[in-house]
Amino acid sequence: MTSRLPLLLLGTALLSACSVGPDYRPKTAGELGVPGEWSVNAGPVPAPDAGDLTRWWSRFDDPVLGQLVEQAATANLDIAQAIARLRQAREALVVSRSSLLPTLGGSGGYTRTEPVEGGGTGRDSFSAGLDASYQVDLFGGIRRGVESSRAQYEGAGFDYATTLLSVQGEVARNYVLARAYQAQLTNARDSLSIQDDNLEIAGFRVQAGLVSSLDSEQARATRAQTAANIPQIEQLYNAAVSRIAVLTGQAPGALKPLLAAVRPIPTGPDSVATGIPANILRQRPDVRSAERNLAAATAQIGVAKAQLFPALSIGGSLDAGATRIGTIFDTITGSLFAGVTQAIFNGGRLNAQVRSARAGSDAAFAAYKSTVLTAMEDIENALVAFQTAQARERQFLIAFDAATNSAILARSQYRTGLTDFTTLNTQEASLVSARNGLVQARSDKATALIALYGALGGGWDASATPAEPLASPLTAPSRTFPSGQN
Repeated sequence: MTSRLPLLLLGTALLSACSVGPDYRPKTAGELGVPGEWSVNAGPVPAPDAGDLTRWWSRFDDPVLGQLVEQAATANLDIAQAIARLRQAREALVVSRSSLLPTLGGSGGYTRTEPVEGGGTGRDSFSAGLDASYQVDLFGGIRRGVESSRAQYEGAGFDYATTLLSVQGEVARNYVLARAYQAQLTNARDSLSIQDDNLEIAGFRVQAGLVSSLDSEQARATRAQTAANIPQIEQLYNAAVSRIAVLTGQAPGALKPLLAAVRPIPTGPDSVATGIPANILRQRPDVRSAERNLAAATAQIGVAKAQLFPALSIGGSLDAGATRIGTIFDTITGSLFAGVTQAIFNGGRLNAQVRSARAGSDAAFAAYKSTVLTAMEDIENALVAFQTAQARERQFLIAFDAATNSAILARSQYRTGLTDFTTLNTQEASLVSARNGLVQARSDKATALIALYGALGGGWDASATPAEPLASPLTAPSRTFPSGQN
């Protein structure tokens, strides 16, 4: 029997070296439907600079924006939830790996037997035991489970990065809106000041009998309409500032002092390198998360398939007992056992589980491909929005210059009686429209640029698997940890 034991162990090791189920193979760009180039004019498409893409907000040259984006990365509560899910996935991987190792359990006992009345003396009894069991992974079901848990853990890291990018983009977008509303408020108050002058001039001309009271009433109505717009813009500004505060883990009004000083709408570079469409397979964390989900689902096929094959378990125990604690290990007994189980009839349940796992893998592949196509859609939409906002800004600059000149001429002519108030009112309305249109175009350009950076996967280090930060908003500082490996 002793001579056969090495052969038995060798055979067990050889059997456990194979794993049933398909081995995961990363999909190619062609299998995912990724074209070789963008369908819109993206200009030259060199690969984006990794540094510029990772810290894209620094390209706007606005220190307040940079401060808020970086604060959100450490204090946002959605990010805190993503970090907690990442920690959960890490511990699930540890639990899964533990199945590859034997389990050991110890026991000890003490019994005191008292004599019956009139009998002899009492007796002490001591015992100790050690039990061990090991599930031999003959067909790789446990290893496939570890493979699935590792992919889920890595996917949780990419989900955390996706949340991080989303929060960064939302902070920047609301910051642009806040600055745009400040500009609109400035425009409205400047227009209100001019209309106060027009109302005064119209009143003088009515008193002098040069015009009818119609001019005065038109001036009064125009001023009231402009004044009515100011509270609405103030409400929108307050909402944007409150949103930024909540995104940075603060009370809604916490950032009002910081943002009170009027600053221009941030402007970034005039162009951004987009690279080729296949770059999104590496740069976008949501795409990489979907790929890890596919890997986990593929491994689950092997987990289900292994249930169709025999399972071998090995166990043993050591026991010792004595009447005195000092002699408890003088006599030790042990046992070793092995058992094989095989499903014979289960009503098709195990085969159905295999088919279900295959269907889950097919669904994960479809979700992966959908995520890739959606990512390309995001990039192309952001590119078009950025380019059209640039074109609109150029035209509104021309319109603003022309409207400014027309309004100055109309105001001068009305003062001297060379034109009527209707003409003046029309020219100043055109000026207000052109000024607000220019603000909106600049806001749209900055927002589209932020969306483009986010669509390209900017805001994280795409060369490394995301790990738990050194500190999260809700927990004490903790260590970082590497991506899961066997």
